[in-house]
Amino acid sequence: MSTISLRLSDKEDTLIRKYAELHQVDLSTFIRQAVIEKIEDEYDLTLFNKVWEEEKNKEKLSHEELKKELGL
Repeated sequence: MSTISLRLSDKEDTLIRKYAELHQVDLSTFIRQAVIEKIEDEYDLTLFNKVWEEEKNKEKLSHEELKKELGL
């Protein structure tokens, strides 16, 4: 396991510690989860943008057209 250190102002330190305490999670777990969530969010957005670019010029059906095509 590795260790990472951060430089924070007193205000940032207090804010982060209080937030973790409020959510009843230890500081290390909170920071680890926050960083992993940030990475996952960026990955999801990158993937969405890639798919959006690939699909944006393709023909699309309206909800009503799809229901009709499916016989609903």
